[in-house]
Amino acid sequence: MSEVKQVVSPGYGGGTVVANQKGGVGKTTTTINLATGLAAIERRVLVLDLDPQGNASTGLGIPPAQRLHTMYDVLMGAATIGQATIETEVPGLSIVPSDIHLTGAELELVDKPDRAFRLRAALETVAADYEELLIDCPPSLGLLTLNAMTAVNNLLIPMQCEFFALEGLSQLMTTVQRVRENFNPGLQIQGLLLTMYDQRNRLSKEVEEDVRSHFGSKVYDTVIPRNVRVSEAPSHGKPILLYDHRSSGARAYMRLVNEIRKRDGVE
Repeated sequence: MSEVKQVVSPGYGGGTVVANQKGGVGKTTTTINLATGLAAIERRVLVLDLDPQGNASTGLGIPPAQRLHTMYDVLMGAATIGQATIETEVPGLSIVPSDIHLTGAELELVDKPDRAFRLRAALETVAADYEELLIDCPPSLGLLTLNAMTAVNNLLIPMQCEFFALEGLSQLMTTVQRVRENFNPGLQIQGLLLTMYDQRNRLSKEVEEDVRSHFGSKVYDTVIPRNVRVSEAPSHGKPILLYDHRSSGARAYMRLVNEIRKRDGVE
């Protein structure tokens, strides 16, 4: 990650980056279900799909044909966030979608002097319109993720309950420190979320103990269980809270919403 020796004021206070450079840890699932849970308690929520795979867009029921403007257009200055925003079927929840064109943004922005601040600047026009902002990042620590960490203040890290759960976290923590020093001094780790937890599996319990011993209270009490219904939901273009609100996965995400709100001092 190339550095720009410029310290800026903290980013969008109400925003949360959902990031981990490891793939398959539940970033997108967490983003869309946390967003849906927040909308369910009548918060005005915006999701930014910053992953070229566009899975958050698909998971919230936005087909490719409806993605007339995307995060690529926003970052390249061809559209505003307002122009690119699409309302989902969840009341109060909107999304700025993504598609494969976003892959080119990393290369096209690399020589721009404001390359790390494009998203931050774009958000200034809509900051007052939403109470919650969630950014789904790609499984890398490149320029797209840097834009997200520069733009908002909170970082949520999903971690799959597997043998290599802690692998790469030191690199992520180093990146967070560099972002604080060079781009956004307000960036903080909001919490670590254990995902795909199998209570019948001894390994899941061992991973949980290991992660909690390393990060203490930064780890959410809520864990997201391995659940077939959660895996099925995206193929139907629905978050689990709409697909099967009685499932263990849906109940876990609502507990996470409540825990986050409580930690923020909102009962």
